[in-house]
Amino acid sequence: MPLPLCALSSQAHHCLHALKSLKKDCLLPLYTARWASTSSVPRITTHYTIHSRDKDKRWEGVNMERFAEEADVVIVGGGPAGLSAAIRLKQLANEHGKEVRVCLVEKAAQIGAHILSGACLEPRALEELIPDWKERGAPLQTPVTEDRFGILTKNSRIPVPILPGLPMTNHGNYIVRLGHFVNWLGEQAEALGVEVYPGYAAAEVLFHEDGSVKGIATNDVGIQKDGAPKAIFERGLELHAKVTFFAEGCHGHLAKQLYNKYNLREKCQPQSYGIGLKELWLIDEKKWKPGRVEHTVGWPLDRHTYGGSFLYHLNEGEPLVALGLVVGLDYQNPYLSPFKEFQQWKHHPSVEPTLEGGQRIAYGARALNEGGFQSIPKLTFPGGVLIGCSPGFMNVPKIKGTHTAMKSGMLASEAVFNQLTNENLQSKTIGLHIPEYEENLKKSWVWKELYAVRNIRPSCHGVLGIYGGMIYTGIFYWILRGMEPWTLKHPGPDSDQLKPAKDCTPIEYPKPDGKISFDLLSSVALSGTNHEHDQPPHLTLKDDSVPVNKNLAIYDGPEQRFCPAGVYEYVPLEKGEGLRLQINAQNCVHCKTCDIKDPSQNINWVVPEGGGGPAYNGM
Repeated sequence: MPLPLCALSSQAHHCLHALKSLKKDCLLPLYTARWASTSSVPRITTHYTIHSRDKDKRWEGVNMERFAEEADVVIVGGGPAGLSAAIRLKQLANEHGKEVRVCLVEKAAQIGAHILSGACLEPRALEELIPDWKERGAPLQTPVTEDRFGILTKNSRIPVPILPGLPMTNHGNYIVRLGHFVNWLGEQAEALGVEVYPGYAAAEVLFHEDGSVKGIATNDVGIQKDGAPKAIFERGLELHAKVTFFAEGCHGHLAKQLYNKYNLREKCQPQSYGIGLKELWLIDEKKWKPGRVEHTVGWPLDRHTYGGSFLYHLNEGEPLVALGLVVGLDYQNPYLSPFKEFQQWKHHPSVEPTLEGGQRIAYGARALNEGGFQSIPKLTFPGGVLIGCSPGFMNVPKIKGTHTAMKSGMLASEAVFNQLTNENLQSKTIGLHIPEYEENLKKSWVWKELYAVRNIRPSCHGVLGIYGGMIYTGIFYWILRGMEPWTLKHPGPDSDQLKPAKDCTPIEYPKPDGKISFDLLSSVALSGTNHEHDQPPHLTLKDDSVPVNKNLAIYDGPEQRFCPAGVYEYVPLEKGEGLRLQINAQNCVHCKTCDIKDPSQNINWVVPEGGGGPAYNGM
């Protein structure tokens, strides 16, 4: 049992310091951990979430006591939603002269280092949260000056006019490097008194005996890759709170547990996702058009594969462009590789000239929510709330979710603050239940905005595919503004959409030329990804036999293609014939695609040691 704060405050802070001392400041070279999915070689999964330490003799006698800290609010995740929530809470506390302790934990080594987005930011929520953001130096330096949209065929581009009022209109928005913006939000939060702890991954949800959320525990450190404790093993720290905000981003691993425990997805459709791949390039200054925003659909994707591209010209003192491709993870062909589709797209005649003579300086990938209004779960439960991209507030046709994520965090904080400061509060559970947050969200512009576009993404599932969605947008959204008296449905979980390999045609991708297109491992190297190599792989399998016996046998091993970081490989057995799965956990960029798209739903992504993962610089 954890000891109380009054007895352990100094020890708990010492524990934080000790955990921090174990973190590595240097970047290690990409490491390939060799595991296998047959009985003749070492097992793949050694993580304690699959193999309990209670039954492992190597853990006998190890001190498993955890120190505990108490706060009013704990926030899991230092992205736009979590930081906006933290800022709003401290604003309200300062305005009313109240003491509210807010602690925020973030798994990245630095705030913003795991953030990846296009990004074209709608400043509506920012203007509400920090009206004087310009005076405070917010890194919004590139107002949109030109909006372009087109349909790509293999050799041409068909321009499509962007009519006023359509979701793709970007007048008044800013092209940003979202990691830099999030880092700035972190500075604003700390200035208000928020305790921000980067490099600490929330690994476990803690519960009171009455079933309400008690808080979280950060992950243990100092465990060997075979699951045994090292001499420097340290237990994580418990952070207790009256209310815990879960702002983990898309497909959070703690949120998955909460969905099941509290049945939060009972009345909504399954979430649908996309994988976004992105690069930053320095280009020839003569080709640089600061403020230009370009989007396309079509080639190289077929009409039944949802997706599209972006190409944004930033204005940050050098000729920098951000470009990427989003592929819906409800695609059907197991031979499709989102990474290779992206590399191929860059060779289109309307894209390649912009990049010729330029230099690629960064690469990354991240899953994003595409389910929209139909897939929003219940947002509150005893002791906690879900905010931001964790439940999923992305406006898919707008290709924007930062503004809605920020607003959800602000609304949650306002509801929570009212309860924290209510002297007549009578709670049925120890962890406070705040249904007012969800009620207020449904009255806000977030709900109205998502409801209006609710049918655009699912309209792409018809015979015409994405072009049917464009027609639907032009007829029903532009005229009716989402007031049509029906709500379309998604086809089901993305993991159920793959067809067996025998029913699909393999896709032959051109070899990268090393100038415009590149191989996977050199791309991952540009992400700055690093994990402590001697730790259990955080890509866990519920059953080590499934990859070969099902995924490889039926779908020809799709995980080796849908992963944008080369984490999964099927390699020959050292002895005899056949293949085994090799997990290169060190390469993982924390995109969560494997957890989402695995047709067996056998992969469970959990947090590695805090500070591990990509080291994005303004992605």
